[in-house]
Amino acid sequence: MKAKYKTIPGGITAAKGFRAAGVHCGIKPAGKTGKDSPLDLALIVSMMPAHAAAVFTSNQVKAAPVRVSQKHIAKGRAQAIVANSGNANACTGEKGMKDALDMARLTAELLAVAPHEVLVASTGRIGVNLPMENVLAGIRAAEQLLSDEGGANAARAIMTTDKNVKEIAVTLKINDREVRIGAIAKGAGMINPSLATMFCFITTDATVSTNCLDKALRAATDQSFNRISVDNDTSTNDTVIILANGMAGNVPLTLEHPDYPKFQEALNFVMLKMAQAIVRDGECVTKFINVEIVGAASDADARMAAKAVANSMLTKSAWFGGDPNWGRVLCAVGYSGAQVDPDKLDLYYDKVHAVTGGAPTGVPLRRMKKVLAQPEFTVSVDLNLGDGMFTAYTTDLTEAYVEFNKGE
Repeated sequence: MKAKYKTIPGGITAAKGFRAAGVHCGIKPAGKTGKDSPLDLALIVSMMPAHAAAVFTSNQVKAAPVRVSQKHIAKGRAQAIVANSGNANACTGEKGMKDALDMARLTAELLAVAPHEVLVASTGRIGVNLPMENVLAGIRAAEQLLSDEGGANAARAIMTTDKNVKEIAVTLKINDREVRIGAIAKGAGMINPSLATMFCFITTDATVSTNCLDKALRAATDQSFNRISVDNDTSTNDTVIILANGMAGNVPLTLEHPDYPKFQEALNFVMLKMAQAIVRDGECVTKFINVEIVGAASDADARMAAKAVANSMLTKSAWFGGDPNWGRVLCAVGYSGAQVDPDKLDLYYDKVHAVTGGAPTGVPLRRMKKVLAQPEFTVSVDLNLGDGMFTAYTTDLTEAYVEFNKGE
């Protein structure tokens, strides 16, 4: 299907009726001057009550804000997201839960909405209590600065080890009405979603039922954030939230609506772009790798094989060194749990055919090395057993990553 949408500026506030702000409240250390202090608290608000859906980390050790937001999202409605960086408020006991609830309560009071209509998210160091006096002052300051141009500051305020701001927006036609979808995201390390240390906050002015919105979000998450890996670690705080306030005035979207596929495709595009941006911005990475599995006995098998290759420390180390050691790739495929016939495997680096029928083709090493010298390339394995396919997105593993994460 040809895309029936286009990218536009504005990010999280491109959709009608959304305002945002980002402030520095002292969770992160201040800069030398006020102007260069890092932003560390974001507020995103819909002018109208919105249908809401979310997905959260699969980690059983869930941070307080995740547990609070899971409870609040159960009603399928929300009007605001308050998020901080620099502190995960994870493994912080009863105080952490109270702090997360207090963030929601103050935001609700300032916006004159119910506390359950506020969703909370935190990211940063685990096991440290939030400096709540600073956080509550930050929420008050952010509420005063809310604007329909505040999306960029909100995107900066959720960054931790990210080097680059991640935001996007698209517009499309639903029932001849202009509909917009915007998003911001953060993430660079502890990335292996189902989900990982990452946020993605999405806004749309489309009119979408809660049930339809939930299904659309889960489908888009499965083809985006659940396909990426930087370091095979799943965080305590992963959060993806979408708010739909209906201000575009379109006929309500349902799964049976003829324009629903356009909405799903646009949401898929937005979330995949954000997911790929997280991989490209991975901590100390030098390469972006598409891991493509085709010809599997099932899509589930293809997923297992792709994930195994994408998360293998040996493959990632070899890619960093520019070594086309395809044996490591096939080894990962073999232990992935997918059905494999070793005599039917084909492997390609981009279009360079390195393995056929499970044996080397004899292609010169220099041709494979030339592919791996690029900042982006594709490793494709054909299992030649069926129609199953899956693509994962991953990075190399560098010495700098180890140094960055070795701690004090």
